[in-house]
Amino acid sequence: MENTKPTSLEENEARGIAEILSRGAANPSEFERYFRQINELMCYYQCAIMEVETKFRVLEKQLSMHHDKSPIDSIQTRLKSTASIMEKIQRRNLDVTSIETIEKNIHDIAGVRVICSFIDDVYELAKSFADQDDITVLEVKDYIKNPKPNGYRSLHIIVEVPIFLKDEKRMMKVEVQMRTIAMEFWSNLEHKMRYKKSMSEKVRRETEDELFACAELSAELDRRMQEVFYIIEND
Repeated sequence: MENTKPTSLEENEARGIAEILSRGAANPSEFERYFRQINELMCYYQCAIMEVETKFRVLEKQLSMHHDKSPIDSIQTRLKSTASIMEKIQRRNLDVTSIETIEKNIHDIAGVRVICSFIDDVYELAKSFADQDDITVLEVKDYIKNPKPNGYRSLHIIVEVPIFLKDEKRMMKVEVQMRTIAMEFWSNLEHKMRYKKSMSEKVRRETEDELFACAELSAELDRRMQEVFYIIEND
């Protein structure tokens, strides 16, 4: 297998995938074919990201004209690494060599995060986006109204969006995360803590408690800022 040559994935990632495939008893002769298929699939997901981002950019333009402000502070996009996808498939004891299995079971390969100034902007944008006739909403998890136990807040929506290729139309899944600036600030800090391997258990527990308190303060700040905005708008 080490003599096979990947097409366009990074070399280090390709080696990692080769190792996972070998553990999954993949046929070495199928290695290059698999890489062509996975590269093609990742290209489709990248196209889906572009479709979703464009939709939000169009909504931003329209809503900015009506409200004299932009409802979107920033848009971030993310394509999950191929090695990470395969490891996730393997953890679920599914066939790592099946492209169909990847598409059916992993819904967060393509990710778009929309950061808004106010909570009302989150819900207004989410509704306008979901109401478009070529968007199919598959799942909604509202961690703003129902925060996670650690204080995490965000609106998660799994959608299917069409991409138009040379000879076909394909429906691709995209995970959309929508949150306020305050929620994004908190989430970034919590992410750093979660992946800080050298942190002692005592310090980790204390930090988790402090982060939860910060999440509550952040939510109160969002609420109060929304109220201030209402006063300014309606004066």
